[in-house]
Amino acid sequence: MIKIPKKRSSSYKVYYKNFLRYLERIFPLRIVFFTLLLFSLYFLVPLVLAFNYRTVPALVLAIFYTVNSMLVIYLFKANSIVLSRLGAQNESLQEAINVLIDQNAKEEQSALAIREKIGRYNTLKNIIEDLNENLSLDYVANNLANITFSLLGRNKGCCLLYLMDTKNQKLTLFKTKKEDSGLVIKAKEGDIFDYWVLRHTSPLYIEDIKKDFRFDLEKLKNQDLRPLSSLIAVPFISENQFLGILRLDNSQPHSYSQDDLRFLLTISDIGAFAIENGQLYAKTQSLAIHDALTSLYTKAYLLERLKEECKRSVRQNRAFSFLMLDIDYFKNYNDEFGHTAGDMVLKGLAQELIDYFFKHNAIIGRFGGEEFCVILPETEKKKALNYAEEFRAKVQQKKVLLRRQETSITVSIGIAEFPIDAVDEMELILKVDRAMYEAKRKGRNRVVVSR
Repeated sequence: MIKIPKKRSSSYKVYYKNFLRYLERIFPLRIVFFTLLLFSLYFLVPLVLAFNYRTVPALVLAIFYTVNSMLVIYLFKANSIVLSRLGAQNESLQEAINVLIDQNAKEEQSALAIREKIGRYNTLKNIIEDLNENLSLDYVANNLANITFSLLGRNKGCCLLYLMDTKNQKLTLFKTKKEDSGLVIKAKEGDIFDYWVLRHTSPLYIEDIKKDFRFDLEKLKNQDLRPLSSLIAVPFISENQFLGILRLDNSQPHSYSQDDLRFLLTISDIGAFAIENGQLYAKTQSLAIHDALTSLYTKAYLLERLKEECKRSVRQNRAFSFLMLDIDYFKNYNDEFGHTAGDMVLKGLAQELIDYFFKHNAIIGRFGGEEFCVILPETEKKKALNYAEEFRAKVQQKKVLLRRQETSITVSIGIAEFPIDAVDEMELILKVDRAMYEAKRKGRNRVVVSR
């Protein structure tokens, strides 16, 4: 079998094509063409005619070349002037273009800032609508913290909302929003920056804590604060009353601008009224479910909680105990010492109930007159009996001073357990009431368990 050799492409053709492409890049064809044409017309053709055919005298050629040379020089000079003028115009146009580019960039930044402000103020509108729909203090604080952290903090760093404790005159950390969910805020009552805002009742803006002369860096290091570099904080003030502080901070310097601070001030103005309304609403709710004299739960609220506890007990299959107690011979205190003294006895007993049963997660209420009730969640009768006996003895031992006379009071207590003694809350009340009156019939100052 004869093998036919394959045709090899000529390497010379490849080199030739590459060489032509290289020349094309260095000398474009049209420039080469016009150069050869001018060289032929102004140099080769006249010389050939002059020396071969003797048709053109040498003097004429000299004049011809001289005139053409002068013409070329003139055209070259004119062209240079035009090129120089065009270059100057080009530079001016380029400068104008650069100015326009800078102006356009500034306009875009301004437009972006305006759009951002419009977006922020549209969000403010939504904030106002949301705050008007819900007066709950917890909801108001949570909404303000969320909006501030996302809109101004850009979900970076921390947002802290402190409320003022009017009794202790201290700040209390109420809501937090953090970039790092594992970060622990140690300053539960505020740090030096928060108390600066409290002391001056004015906004605080820090671009870089290391360069802020108002705060001693050495003291900051000694206080073991979390890493902070920039911060903005504003007070909640309503009718000259300091309500709290809203603050953003970040570990990076220059994280906030003056515009951010101004917008935060707007949020604080809105938030101050919302927080004040929330606090008033909370007080109103508290007054609605608390007895005015003893500050214990009212009978209506206690019955609601008792009904809820019965449902929960059935659902979770866990028993609870219910106590009803009555002050023995309470009418005698009113008759002997007056109704004011009787009110003092009621308030004193209510405080004793709170002090003793608070540690047992009890729900305590005034059932009416001198009768009080205690719900002990997840507590059986046997344990409830021990609590009741201990409390009865404590009340008996406590001395009460009425109109400069030292006296004491005693209580009769009835106990029932759900669901052993009753199937619903009404039957439970009936059973515990019977147990309490049985304690009175047996001589008072004793505890009786429903059977």
